[in-house]
Order: sequence, then structure tokens, then C-alpha cells
Amino acid sequence: MYNQKNKAYFRTMNLIFTGVAWFFIILVSLLPFRVLYIFSDVVRFFMQHVFGYRESVIQNNLRRCFPDKTEKEINALTSQAYKNLTDVMVEGFKAFTMSRRQLVRRHKIINPELLDQLSGTSKSIIATPCHYGNWEWGALAPALQKKDFQFVAFYSQLSNPYLDRRIRRNRSRTGTLLASTRATSRTFDELSDTASVFVMAADQSPSKPDRAIWVDFFGEKTAFLNGPEKHARQRNLPVIFADIQRVKRGFYTLELSVLEGNPQSAAPGAITQAYAHRLEGIIRHIPGNWLWSHKRWKLDRFKPQD
Repeated sequence: MYNQKNKAYFRTMNLIFTGVAWFFIILVSLLPFRVLYIFSDVVRFFMQHVFGYRESVIQNNLRRCFPDKTEKEINALTSQAYKNLTDVMVEGFKAFTMSRRQLVRRHKIINPELLDQLSGTSKSIIATPCHYGNWEWGALAPALQKKDFQFVAFYSQLSNPYLDRRIRRNRSRTGTLLASTRATSRTFDELSDTASVFVMAADQSPSKPDRAIWVDFFGEKTAFLNGPEKHARQRNLPVIFADIQRVKRGFYTLELSVLEGNPQSAAPGAITQAYAHRLEGIIRHIPGNWLWSHKRWKLDRFKPQD
């Protein structure tokens, strides 16, 4: 009896939270873009100067990657990181009511023909974006620009099933298939006969050391997720890098390039190292567009000794 009451209570609370959160999301998403970015600036001010959201994490990551920069330069990059973070956050809300035309115009693939070239040797492809620029629209826009491929985006399920269902339904409205990270292998198997682009961001720290591949990144050994390389090698699927760049506020380009065309012939770790090298290059070019608030080096204690 107690367990039933407990479950009913949490179910009710999840429903209430979903209703409130959904109302806020839709309210923000309906703002015109000009007003949306004013809202982003207000949110940024409070996150940075009032609440100091993960400020120590952001600045420690920046100092670690750019040890030669002065405190003034680090502070400037910190402000850029907050601006990028809040822009991506409100753009993520905006995605819930954006039209297909807006998505294609604001998040455009520069060279979609690369997918056709690679599909001649392998039916499916693994795309490795990163948390740089706007990765949120990346779950919606590509499927509108290359309709002859099934785009598959892997995501971590929310603990609130009602909110998770709403978000999943909206994120898949343009044709992208959202698959749980808990069912990654099964998803690859189920789509083995379908021309697919499996989107797997791999720049965040693994949750466990046994899921890590250690490669050089900003001059030190760093743990990267093993998923893209593991599945690419198992199925010999070409791996491409998805470079998302902010052209101006609210407009992005996505450029594709090959990381490895024949994964089974690559040395262990080589694909992940190529990804890390490409990622470091775009971060050094415009540092503020990366997600610096993530605890990127939290597995340091497991770092392999040379």
C-alpha cells in the first residue's frame, strides 16, 4: 500500500513538473528571435554574475587548455562561454516551434554530397559532432536536407517519463530517429539494412573508465567516449566529423569531413585521436563556442601512466 501511494505521488509530481516545464518551454520558444536573444543576455547575466553557475569549472578548464593566457583573457573567454551556453539553451527551446524552413536556413549542411560519396562503399555512416556551437538544432535540421538517409540521434533518457516523451516526440518531428543510449547496439543491428547516419557526439567525459579511450588532447592524455570507434570498427562504418560553426547569432553551418573511411584497418584509438585532434583545432580557433561548463577531466585519476 505504501509503495503504491509513493508511486502515485511521484507520478503526480512528474505530471505537474512536466506541465509547468512545457508551458515555460513553449512560452520561450514563441519569442521572436530578436527578443529571444535579449532574454538570453538576461539569463547569461544571472548565470554568470549572480549565481556563478559552474564558474570554477569553466575557468579551470580554460586555464588548463590555455595556460599562456592572462587572467584578463581567461575572464573574456569565460564571458564568451556563458554567452554561447545561454544562446544554445534558448535556441534549444526555440527549436520546439521552429518551422522546417527556419531550421534549414539557420542550420545548413555545406557539403551534404559527402554522405552520398561514402554511401557508395558503406550503406551507413557514423557522424561525430561535438558540443560546439549549436548541437541542439543538429538533431532536427540534417534530416530535412538529406532525406535519403535515416538520421539517428542517441540520447540519454530523462528520469521524468512524461517530459521525456514530449521532448522525444518533438525532436523526431523532422524525421530523425531518437534512440536511447541504452539501446545503442540494438539500434545499429535493427538498421543494418537501412542507409543511416548514426550521430554520436563523443567530446564529453565518459562516466566510467572502462568506456574510455585515452588520447592526446590539449597536450595531455584525456578520456574520450569509446562508442563511435567501437561501433565503427565492429561494423566497418566510415566515420565523419561534423564541424558546426556559428556564422552569426542564430545562424550555423555544418561542414562534414572524413575521419576514417575504413575503420577496421585503423590502429586502435586512431579514430578517436583523429576526432580529438579535429576538435582541438576548432576550439583553438574560437574557444568560446565550446561547452566549457562540463567537467571534462573528471577521470584524471584513472589516467594511464606512460
